[in-house]
Amino acid sequence: MKNQKIGIIGAGRFGLTLAESLAANDLDVTLLDKNWNIIQELSDSPIRAIQGDGTSPETLRESGFADCDVAVIAIASSLEASTLATINCKDLKIPRVIAKAASDLHGRVLERIGADLVIYPDRDRAYRLAKSLVSRAPLDLLEIADGYSVAEIALPKSLEGKTLIEGNVRQTHGVTVLAIRRASADGRGPRETIITNGTERLKENDQLVVFGPDTNLDKLLK
Repeated sequence: MKNQKIGIIGAGRFGLTLAESLAANDLDVTLLDKNWNIIQELSDSPIRAIQGDGTSPETLRESGFADCDVAVIAIASSLEASTLATINCKDLKIPRVIAKAASDLHGRVLERIGADLVIYPDRDRAYRLAKSLVSRAPLDLLEIADGYSVAEIALPKSLEGKTLIEGNVRQTHGVTVLAIRRASADGRGPRETIITNGTERLKENDQLVVFGPDTNLDKLLK
């Protein structure tokens, strides 16, 4: 599977935590921020940290954002800055542009200018908690960053008997499968954890440990 390239604009608490979490899962992450001190602190990190202005098309292009599969606009404090950054990323033809909004009005503006997904961290966190409490599907959640989690979920019926490659999981569901949790032969022993390269055939009672946006994890529960 192709390793996704993720570009993040804004190294505040949300953007930095997201970048660190994605890099820890071996994704190719570029983080752009104006603050030189933050960039310097990341010099020994696997994150490709660059000082620059996300509202500048030239800066984004020079920073490699045109090659990204996903761009995350993590600057919600300024409507003008997040709007310009979103427009610039859309102009670069980045396949998926995700923008953080500080309010419903802010979110509607971002949707109007073409953001593929608008996230409201506090509201989405509350929704996800409610979803996990009422869901009957096996689900354990570990929040990695605002809007992103690692979850253990029941295998969707559509994937039974298929491999992850055959099921096209990352493209279809927008999540990365980190491991398969398989019940013992007699059903009484502890589950076996299988780190797969995508060719392992999935069985009916398998559970998947997945990483991704909470909105995509929620869809897998339906």
